[in-house]
Amino acid sequence: MPEPLKQSEIDKGQDPSVTKQWDDDVSLDQKMEDFGKIADGLGISMMGTLRNGVGPVGRAMAVAKRSGPDFLFLANAHSQKFDDIEKNKVTNVYFHDSTTQDWISITGETVVSNNEDPRIKKIWTEGVKAWFGDLGDGKHNGQPEDPRMKLIEVKANMINYWQHTVGKEGFGQEIKEAIQQGKVANTGSLRRMDGKEIEQARSKFGEMSSSS
Repeated sequence: MPEPLKQSEIDKGQDPSVTKQWDDDVSLDQKMEDFGKIADGLGISMMGTLRNGVGPVGRAMAVAKRSGPDFLFLANAHSQKFDDIEKNKVTNVYFHDSTTQDWISITGETVVSNNEDPRIKKIWTEGVKAWFGDLGDGKHNGQPEDPRMKLIEVKANMINYWQHTVGKEGFGQEIKEAIQQGKVANTGSLRRMDGKEIEQARSKFGEMSSSS
């Protein structure tokens, strides 16, 4: 239900769309379960890197494997994203479900490894070949041993996510009532993980996360 705007929120300079939906007093297991449902259910993320002289640059990336709070991607070494990462390790991975409006934002440090990383064989699938092509030389063929094959690991240091608590019709009704009543809509739960929580999540759920 929409909630009234409070004078205290004005006095403290708070954003009521955050304070009304803040729902961070849950266990780490619950946070990770709900976080995983959103990320794993979508699979395609937007990866943002920082490019010198330009700023943030994003592109769609299929997740090869989620390892607890961290994400593994397979990519072509000739991609310009590797130039970005070499100069700035900070990367953002973002998911958004346009049906439910659920979203996730992961900010982390990027670790890159070449085709000698044994994790590549574990997460590689036939579909990856479609994005590499096969030169016919027995080498540049999109297989895990292809010298162009690299692993991008985004090791989270902050995770924010929002999940809906009302359906599509309820969402519209909530917005309508909030406008009519001068209140603030409350349609979901907003949560965060950082610091020790992410370290704990990586230790407990990150079976394929690197130790670096």
